[in-house]
Amino acid sequence: MRSSVSPIPVDRTSPVPLYFQVAQHLERAIQSGELPPGAQLENEVQLAKQLGLSRPTMRRAMQYLVDRGMLVRKRGIGTQVVRAKVKRPAELSSLWDDLTSSGQEPTTTVLSNAAEAAGGEVARKLGVPDGSPVIAIERLRYARGEPLARMLNYLPAELAAGLTTEALQQRGLYQLLRSSGITLHAAAQTIGARGATHAEARLLAETKGAPLLTMGRVTYDDSGRTVEYGTHVYRASRYSFELSLVAR
Repeated sequence: MRSSVSPIPVDRTSPVPLYFQVAQHLERAIQSGELPPGAQLENEVQLAKQLGLSRPTMRRAMQYLVDRGMLVRKRGIGTQVVRAKVKRPAELSSLWDDLTSSGQEPTTTVLSNAAEAAGGEVARKLGVPDGSPVIAIERLRYARGEPLARMLNYLPAELAAGLTTEALQQRGLYQLLRSSGITLHAAAQTIGARGATHAEARLLAETKGAPLLTMGRVTYDDSGRTVEYGTHVYRASRYSFELSLVAR
């Protein structure tokens, strides 16, 4: 059964993007139970018309909630509210932050730091048109002198100020973003595992096919702007993700 969405007040004079205002309203409706697990929403065209918004605005709001694991799209069924999952009650932090706080003495080698045109998955994750200028940063992160992770991050070109190769070798990416006035607010993260490619094995001092942990993350600031898309691989023999699960 389809669930109707209550009118969403949007402030067109606010600096907060319309899609983020819509996404926050829907998120509150899901969290409050107004839109319960399993509720099926109208399609984007109908919702946009119902709420007096453009289709691209509605599509981006829905994608934001899909990325956060609150909605799911099913072929032939539509968009549904998903059942709540156990979430990680942890601070939004970077590998540099985590290693520094645990006394692991992080160091970094910047493998590349260059502008390129966004396309495919990168453009979709950052929410920008194909061909938009982005900065691609590839780094090798060490802990106590031992290679730990290969990190590839993409950021909109307008956020590149201060992200010099020298700065990235001395500080973490999130530290540099915060120091430039960006407030990191939320992220959608996916964790997985696979075998190392020949190039990854060479960088990480492992054998080809050795188990690697993978992490993909899309990070947003406090205005709903997409700040970065990262795809990282970690040596499973040296690193693990620890989750704290809280009973509710």
